[in-house]
Amino acid sequence: MRRTAGYERFVERVLEDVDDAGNPERIVIWIERKPGAIWAVGRAVNPQHRQSEEPRPGDYIFEGYELEDALEHANAALEDDAAVSEQDGRTEKVLPFRRKELTGPLERWFFGRR
Repeated sequence: MRRTAGYERFVERVLEDVDDAGNPERIVIWIERKPGAIWAVGRAVNPQHRQSEEPRPGDYIFEGYELEDALEHANAALEDDAAVSEQDGRTEKVLPFRRKELTGPLERWFFGRR
């Protein structure tokens, strides 16, 4: 988990793939908690090539107050990217995001325990 500029990633998934030109491509999808009790889902392609780890505004695919909505959007993005990877011949399996893996970090974050 990274904590930067008022947000904290609780979970993330990484898919290793190739782009249309056959070059390696890394897709990162994450769920984070933002100030104001907002859940956010982000998706970035090749973030390791960026100058900063800070998410860009265009990286966010969902922001809202309901955890279930965040899980739904995160898993939809994950399924879409996994389907494309499978079509490209990749067999890497990525587990879906689950509510249970968010509750522990949320409690630690809420009660100020690291």
